Amino acid sequence: MHKPLAGQIALVTGASSGIGTGVATALADAGAYVAINYHSHAEPAEQLAAAITAKGGEAFAVGADVSDEAQIDAMFDAVVKRYGTVDIVVANSGLQKDAKFTALTLADWNTVIETNLTGQFLTAQRAVREFERRGMRDVSKALGKIICMSSVHEVIPWAGHVNYAASKGGIQMMMKTIAQEVAPQRVRVNGIAPGAIRTPINKDAWDTQEKLDKLLTLIPYGRVGEVEDIGRAAVWLASDESDYVVGTTLFVDGGMTLYPGFADNG
Repeated sequence: MHKPLAGQIALVTGASSGIGTGVATALADAGAYVAINYHSHAEPAEQLAAAITAKGGEAFAVGADVSDEAQIDAMFDAVVKRYGTVDIVVANSGLQKDAKFTALTLADWNTVIETNLTGQFLTAQRAVREFERRGMRDVSKALGKIICMSSVHEVIPWAGHVNYAASKGGIQMMMKTIAQEVAPQRVRVNGIAPGAIRTPINKDAWDTQEKLDKLLTLIPYGRVGEVEDIGRAAVWLASDESDYVVGTTLFVDGGMTLYPGFADNG
């Protein structure tokens, strides 16, 4: 069986649940050794590492708060110590602290921006430094690959979620600007923008038929996404099959960004 990421080392932040788990699993299935980052609860990450190992893969759990530069450095040091380097970095960690704009606290604004945007900045920066340190490897055409996990809300406004939407809009321009700067070094930076994906964080949007039917009015393709949809996209973006894809956001959203409310002229 062809393993497009065989011999490569991957780090996925926020990989102990939801989309991160799906991405880590898919990368491991594609042949990568995977470092599974978690923030505060080690057990789910360790269970995922054990599941990957049981299937014949290689993985380990590593804790870090991605908004803390010292912890980012320690996380990368742990990965390099175990595997020698890293080839693929998926900056996936993210959270929501929702409120109406006039009620949103500065603390909740800062928490979301620090994790969702600053965390991706620090993760990508440390990744590029590691790519430069070790030079080209024969496992990939690129010096290294970075995938920034964004959201359809990098382009779709979302009332009641101004901090989250701002962080994702920031990710889009940050990703493109980093990509522009490091592409001459053969570092590929791209983004994935999921739409509605069936994860525990958004269970309230799909856990009853009534809620699901309402959600599906926003998705022309007629189904909710699964974490495996994002995992497959991540594998493709991390592989040499997408070697000429640089600075692009791949929307995996069932058509949500087609603004289905305008299908009948609004």
